[in-house]
Amino acid sequence: MPTPSDFERMLRESALRVTGPRLAVLSAVHAHPHADTDSIIRVVREEIGAVSSQAVYDVLKALTGVGLLRRIQPQGTVSRYETRVGDNHHHVVCRSCGAIADVDCSVGHAPCLTASDDHGFEIDEAEVVYWGLCGSCSEARVS
Repeated sequence: MPTPSDFERMLRESALRVTGPRLAVLSAVHAHPHADTDSIIRVVREEIGAVSSQAVYDVLKALTGVGLLRRIQPQGTVSRYETRVGDNHHHVVCRSCGAIADVDCSVGHAPCLTASDDHGFEIDEAEVVYWGLCGSCSEARVS
């Protein structure tokens, strides 16, 4: 996990001021990948005390805007955030408990960027979500 000075450097390199809420949000998302906004707010409040929900929403928007965080929202779920950015990975989601895990592209270097018809778009990212049951939910279903 990155250190507080690493988080400060990331913010500065992204031309963002270093603030307590920004550092706390970066730390929270690093510690809790795929966390939803309410969970991030709870972790940030545990770390720095009183901070408004709106301030955390604003920080999430700013950090996503400069590419330090990635916002994902599998169908039927709330927005979630992660720090793994820039590599075009995908996700697997449990239909039962909602657990989310990262999945690398299945073959070669970003093969899913080659669409069968790009309709004139210059494609730079693809989003794939795999759905199923996690190991715990599968075992519970069999029992």
